[in-house]
Amino acid sequence: MTGKLMAKKILVIEDDKDIADLVKLVLETTQDFQVETELDPIVAYDRARSYRPDAILLDLSMPKMDGWAVFKMIRGDASFSDIPIAILTAKSQQFDQMVGLHIMNADAYITKPFGKQELIDRTYELFTKGKK
Repeated sequence: MTGKLMAKKILVIEDDKDIADLVKLVLETTQDFQVETELDPIVAYDRARSYRPDAILLDLSMPKMDGWAVFKMIRGDASFSDIPIAILTAKSQQFDQMVGLHIMNADAYITKPFGKQELIDRTYELFTKGKK
């Protein structure tokens, strides 16, 4: 991808401000991504509706509302049916990944801690994979 193309809009839903800022910083180094962050899972769905991202990176372990609840709200909205969602979590067990990818049907599963290049590559993959 080149900087001449319109940047893909990414919404990062992550309650840890340091991690949210790091993800934004890393992804925006590519010039192919325009990143917004949302720290509060309660307003994340409304933020997604107003921002209209091309993809969402979603943390699972958040206070007030579980990431899976946010995932279900977004997936339950037909206007988001073609927007890929990547899980961004510290839950690295194979069982957790299987649930995320094969039961909940997330488009990607990125475990923390992640490397800079891994995060960039996995985010690009959201746009190159065939739709399920």
